[in-house]
Amino acid sequence: MDPVTGRIRRHHVHESNFPRALKQAARDIGLNKPISSHALRHSFATHLLEDGYDIRTIQELLGHKDVKTTMIYTHVIKRGGRGVRSPLDK
Repeated sequence: MDPVTGRIRRHHVHESNFPRALKQAARDIGLNKPISSHALRHSFATHLLEDGYDIRTIQELLGHKDVKTTMIYTHVIKRGGRGVRSPLDK
């Protein structure tokens, strides 16, 4: 509720509230590991690589200026050239 007008409205939430809400959500589900939005970013990039997205697309999505920064995520998969799947294999 807007304290000035008394009308019910939607307000923007400040970005500093997100880390607290994420940690509370982790506690609520019983996750006993540290969690951060950065971990979500890593997970997102890793899943994109596993799903066959090219490194340049991921670079653009993550906002990296240099592809070397994005290449850090490739070490997690450890598939080498066998990581490429043919559309015929599906």
